[in-house]
Amino acid sequence: MEFKLEPQSRTQKKKDAWDFQLLGERLVKLSSQQLENMEIPNEVMQAVIFAKTIKKHGAYRRQMQYIGALMRKIDPDTIKKALEIIELGDYHKAREFKKIEKWRDELIEGNDALLEEIIIRFPAAERQRLTQLVRNARKEKENNRPPRSSKMLFRYIRQVIENAEDRHASAD
Repeated sequence: MEFKLEPQSRTQKKKDAWDFQLLGERLVKLSSQQLENMEIPNEVMQAVIFAKTIKKHGAYRRQMQYIGALMRKIDPDTIKKALEIIELGDYHKAREFKKIEKWRDELIEGNDALLEEIIIRFPAAERQRLTQLVRNARKEKENNRPPRSSKMLFRYIRQVIENAEDRHASAD
């Protein structure tokens, strides 16, 4: 039994070209460090780096079309997977940031049960420092002063969580 591949329609070719161009735009939005960690052919990498320097709209659009044309010559699946991993990591960071903000706000509002939970869950957390930061942040809020201690509390909670994650990762 012989299979014949049907030629792509003109509409499908245009759609594919547009998809590759959008994939290239996602690459251009990444930081230089994120790009370095991806396995991208050198020609595509150079085109993406150059696109980051372009200021004029027309020139940028043409560069995106060029990147789309380059992307048609390679297998985009590895790039798509790498982009998904990066974007998923950004999502997790944002979610963790919101969780820490929520904890900080609850502590300032007087949730002492959360304070105990944090100390139990993260043994490296210093009870005295944590309670002092919470007390100072509460006073700042009551006196309508700038949230200096509140920011310090946020940083301390984040540091405690990161230290616990580092210990957990090194134990594996």
